[in-house]
Amino acid sequence: MIIRHLILPRQVENSKNVLKWINDNMPKDVFISLMAQYFPTYKAKQIEELNRKISKKEYDEIANYLYSLDLNNGYIQELGENEEEYVPKWIF
Repeated sequence: MIIRHLILPRQVENSKNVLKWINDNMPKDVFISLMAQYFPTYKAKQIEELNRKISKKEYDEIANYLYSLDLNNGYIQELGENEEEYVPKWIF
């Protein structure tokens, strides 16, 4: 099983709680995919809690927390700058 978790801006404690829950409740061989590609689009740009990408500080804090847990399998997506390039141009 692989569990994918998208890191959101201003939600470090939420991500830590999710990772702790996984560590405490899931089998030790579960895989974690920690995703850092969030960026605001459409109406999220107008919502203060979601109107920016995650910061390096947020990314580092969550990655360090993951390393401190007893979770040994998984992937951490690098913090990037070009996520928007992969979003299709929707035509309505």
